[in-house]
Amino acid sequence: MEEEDRIEERSSVRPRGRTFSGGGVSESRWVDGSEVDSQSPPLSLFDDNEAKEEYGSLRRRLVKKPKRVDSFDVEAMEIAGAHGHQPKNTSTWHTLALAFQTLGVVYGDMGTSPLYVFSDVFSKVKIESEVDILGALSLVMYTIALLPLVKYVFVVLKANDNGEGGTFALYSLICRYAKVNMLPNHQPADEQISSFRLKLPTPELERALSIKETLERRSSLKTLLLLLVLMGTSMVIGDGILTPAISVMSAVSGLQGAVKGFDTTAVVVFSIVILVALFSIQQFGTSKVGFSFAPALALWFFSLGSIGIYNLVKYDITVIKAVNPAYIYFFFKKNSKDAWSALGGCILCITGAEAMFADLGHFSVPAIQIAFTFVVFPCLLLAYMGQASYLMKYPESSDRIFYDSVPESLFWPVFVIATLAAMIASQAMISATFSCVKQAMALGCFPRMKIIHTSRKLMGQIYIPVINWFLMIMCVVVVSIFRSTTDIANAYGIAEVGVMLVTTTLVTLVMLLIWQTSLFMALCFPLVFGSIELIYFSAVLSKVLEGGWLPLVFASFFLSVMYIWNYGSVLKYQSEVREKISMDFMLELGSTLGTVRTPGIGLLYNELVHGIPLIFGQFLLSLPAIHSTIVFVCIKYVPIPVVPQEERFLFRRVCPKDYHMFRCIARYGYKDIRKEDHHAFEQLLVQSLENFLRKEAQELALESGLHEMDLDSVSVSSRDYRTRDVPGNEELKVPLMLGTRSEEAETSNSEAASAALPSSIMSSEIDPSLEYELSALREAIESGFTYFLAHGDVRAKKNSFFLKKLVINYLYAFLRRNCRAGAANMSVPHMNILQVGMTYMV
Repeated sequence: MEEEDRIEERSSVRPRGRTFSGGGVSESRWVDGSEVDSQSPPLSLFDDNEAKEEYGSLRRRLVKKPKRVDSFDVEAMEIAGAHGHQPKNTSTWHTLALAFQTLGVVYGDMGTSPLYVFSDVFSKVKIESEVDILGALSLVMYTIALLPLVKYVFVVLKANDNGEGGTFALYSLICRYAKVNMLPNHQPADEQISSFRLKLPTPELERALSIKETLERRSSLKTLLLLLVLMGTSMVIGDGILTPAISVMSAVSGLQGAVKGFDTTAVVVFSIVILVALFSIQQFGTSKVGFSFAPALALWFFSLGSIGIYNLVKYDITVIKAVNPAYIYFFFKKNSKDAWSALGGCILCITGAEAMFADLGHFSVPAIQIAFTFVVFPCLLLAYMGQASYLMKYPESSDRIFYDSVPESLFWPVFVIATLAAMIASQAMISATFSCVKQAMALGCFPRMKIIHTSRKLMGQIYIPVINWFLMIMCVVVVSIFRSTTDIANAYGIAEVGVMLVTTTLVTLVMLLIWQTSLFMALCFPLVFGSIELIYFSAVLSKVLEGGWLPLVFASFFLSVMYIWNYGSVLKYQSEVREKISMDFMLELGSTLGTVRTPGIGLLYNELVHGIPLIFGQFLLSLPAIHSTIVFVCIKYVPIPVVPQEERFLFRRVCPKDYHMFRCIARYGYKDIRKEDHHAFEQLLVQSLENFLRKEAQELALESGLHEMDLDSVSVSSRDYRTRDVPGNEELKVPLMLGTRSEEAETSNSEAASAALPSSIMSSEIDPSLEYELSALREAIESGFTYFLAHGDVRAKKNSFFLKKLVINYLYAFLRRNCRAGAANMSVPHMNILQVGMTYMV
């Protein structure tokens, strides 16, 4: 084994005081094989030596780890073989029903864009001839056709993470194929979760392997990738501020021409009242009003299409010739710089396009494709062509083009529907912001906050009070300061195009690393769509002084918060790994741990997936007695959307049997909602622990029985276990590895083992050691649970750089002091908590 493949464990337990501090001089040793991860399937999976050599060469390049089996891995493989995900209902009617529902959730933002697109475009370009109108219309038509339709509907939607979309879903997908996660808590057992669905790069495509190795080798690329993802998430949160402001204000502005004396101040005040009401009802959730979203938006899209057809027929149907892209050239030739400036308004026609991908988890790819292709796309085109047709006759109406183009008899019904559609679009964006913050918290990129689940049936409906009131205050400030949809539109465009550029970059990486697309196709995607988005981005950046600075400020603020939190969390985790207690020290203490063992279960929460945390030594020094059963609980988020309940817990024994110490890893996906209280969590944990003990006893009985049969030549005669003539023998030596084989092989091998072994060996109930351990566990359960928590603090060393001291000692410390406490975040009962303070020097 090479030196870089070894895992170094350092011991810093110094029983000389009441406080522990990281960063001291420590003694090092190499850990034994039980602490080493493994990513190797049994060699019996291969049929010949050539296949073994080819696979081994590939695996050495993919993962440089010692090929040993860890108990976590074997248990995970067994679970993955026993449980699987049921495929979703893909019937035609079900897909059509989902497509209808997407109208109310996914397309609200894009559906309200006709309220303000042309009014913003023609605030930059004066209408002097039909070239101006046809050129602007052609720009809008091809922008909608290329970016939402071609890019998102036919390409980006396929880059989903087990049905989940969005920036964090792409990042999580990449993290599964390359170890680019900044938090080094990856375990091979994670790959055995049934929803992981990992396919390794093929050896024929050296490009995918080289990209993987480059990403894993260079920490600067990992940091750059994380910053890119955090920037995209920050832009989405910025959209959560700007979408309600511009949508509600655009809808309310229709009253200026219909109600006498309704001026700009009245628009601002009325908009603020609606925004305050909108954010105030968030605490009640959207489950009750959600049923009205889809019909309301369906009626809105029907109104857009009908009014568009009416205006086309009544005023000027010749605007259809804008399908000729030559008018775009004529538009730029005539207006030059003004046309470039007008691109900032044109991009608003696809606001909310990212929602097609971000909200994918609630629907399906075919549903979103059908809804956009057959409803949203044609209705939007008709709406814009109808407005262009009206402008051909009344060019002076560009400031209020939407409401002026509505027939007078339909004004009030359309105004009500438009206001409702604006509120729905705002609601969808607010909910998306909550989801993004929750995912960032799960992946260790956002401070802990209180999350309220507003629906018992739909796990995606959550409410985060701090974020909600922050968004409301910012929306009110934006509307009060800008007082115009034009200036807000300048800010809105930067946030929208910024998210699109991040998605384009991440999808390109997915195409190269995971899809293993041909180099030509993989480069065409960023060259075509990235070039278009960069052109738009350069146009909206020119509006920085006219309102475009706002999303940049928001994005910079949230990016700083998320990166500082992630940076501090990674340093804290690395300190815990560096300062964990050595196994030699535990063995020297003996099974009494150097203190008195009293009945009860102690749950020690920590972040380590391997090793004994330093906090345990602190409790041994601080407490006169320790519980008879100790479980090191690690709440860990895996880079997948959802972890099935039956695959939630992984157990392994720590130290010899008489220590009664275990490690439990509770795994959650970034979409999982931890709704269970501490009683439910305790019950699940105990049941899983009992199953682990029974399984362990069965494995020992099976191995001892096979050993006896080998010596007596009962079932194998004189043949060696490695002989290829006897199928199944290699698997029987490691029985839990059967989960990696086919179900037929698993069934036949288990039946053969059951028939060959005596019933006394297969029956675990009569094992005295198992009965003793189970009875001790039940006695501990009756005595109750105690939760051990550490209030960890991270401080920069005195010789650290000034910037590091500023970030760790002040900014990260401020976030930790003001975020949600660990006990509250983990739903731990306050009456059963023992907490100590710890400081790590980094």
